[in-house]
Amino acid sequence: MKTLMIGLLTLAGFFANAESSVWKVSKGASVLYVGATCHLLRETDFPLPPEFDKAFKAASLTVFETDIGKLQDPATQHEVLKRTMYADGSTVDKHLSPASYGLIQDYCSSNNLPVEALNRFKPSMLMVTISAVELMKMGATQQGVDAFYHKLAKQEGKPIEGLETVEEQLNYIVSMADGHEDDFVRYSMEDLKKLKETFDTLVAAWRKGDDEKIDALMVKDLKSRLPGLYKTIITDRNNRWVPKIEAYLKTPQSEFILVGAGHLGGAEGVLAALRKKGYQVQKL
Repeated sequence: MKTLMIGLLTLAGFFANAESSVWKVSKGASVLYVGATCHLLRETDFPLPPEFDKAFKAASLTVFETDIGKLQDPATQHEVLKRTMYADGSTVDKHLSPASYGLIQDYCSSNNLPVEALNRFKPSMLMVTISAVELMKMGATQQGVDAFYHKLAKQEGKPIEGLETVEEQLNYIVSMADGHEDDFVRYSMEDLKKLKETFDTLVAAWRKGDDEKIDALMVKDLKSRLPGLYKTIITDRNNRWVPKIEAYLKTPQSEFILVGAGHLGGAEGVLAALRKKGYQVQKL
């Protein structure tokens, strides 16, 4: 799915009317920066737009969705695998309709993947894995915006914080298909057919700060087809993040907050919520 698989994933310059995916949020003397991230990028997508570096250098604290260091820890990765596989020896075909499982079989057959190697994964992790295979074919690496600035902050000794705990992120990964497994698989498999086109368009929109295009690509389709999942992974999280962002605006320092691009634009995005609360939000 566009939001999950690209979310789970133009060098605008510094001119007065520049476009970017970095925003300055302020009220009075309080200032912080919010950057939209692509969690996965290709080597050809670097260097990043210069507004990201400008915000990073202006901030004393870098804030991510969660603790990326802990998320990358082998113990956490082991926990992810443990929780996204059937512990009772069951297999995914027992939890999907024959038609939905047939889509997975067809994909594996066409891509020389042994379907048996994926059968113990729950639908959420299975589709993340298949999508990762497709993104790797397109040259995507683990080095997205988040990983890049997490590494840079560590190198420079800048403090790092997260808007939610690693446990909360794990819960989203584990449960995002629960109760609508067939719909989740069908929707995900449909999106795979146009993943390259979507990914290219998304990265181009992200580079030039086209938040309306990003919202259309990543959010609107999910909202119309899987509204329960949209509420869980988009609006509920946005609503929990906004008060935390407001708390950062009350500190004497400036922060650089980096979250997935799908969370910022649109009527229910983080930026709209901040504007409604009276904050000035302008592109950097």
